[in-house]
Amino acid sequence: MEKIARTIHKGISKKHKIGVLHSYRDEPITRQRLLKRLSEVDCSILAIILNKKKVYTKLKDEKTILYNYVTNILLDRLFTKRPIPTSGSITLIASQRETNRFLNTNFKNYLTDQVKNNHHAKMDVQIATPAAEKSLQVADFASWAIYRKYETGDDSYYNIIKPKIIEESFLYP
Repeated sequence: MEKIARTIHKGISKKHKIGVLHSYRDEPITRQRLLKRLSEVDCSILAIILNKKKVYTKLKDEKTILYNYVTNILLDRLFTKRPIPTSGSITLIASQRETNRFLNTNFKNYLTDQVKNNHHAKMDVQIATPAAEKSLQVADFASWAIYRKYETGDDSYYNIIKPKIIEESFLYP
């Protein structure tokens, strides 16, 4: 994934000063190239579509709890849909959402405990910025392509990665 991000970034003109690929800001040709490269590598995509309007009021107010909950569901489906070897250590790299150390530690501990208790696996959770972890930039593009399909009805980007999607389900349909 990091190689995809680096290769795409090298191919962008010097006008791209940010240094980080971001699906919302980048040009359509950049989006298409990145998603095409993603479709050519050995990977799988699981997606949970969350209708925020249907989220319980208390969870709407507690965004960190909602984020932990949705991430745990995604991990559970990952273990169920595409079994991950539980003999070794698994590393999950999450995008840094919070600057609050307590919330980040809580997120790490929650997911680590859930995987240990429910799937008997050891998981290391790392939190990084997309600038530091290039694979998060690629995940952003995949997420954006799926989002765009449901929010605007444009499935042109989604169709590029569709063969890689092994599960796509609604939470609170």
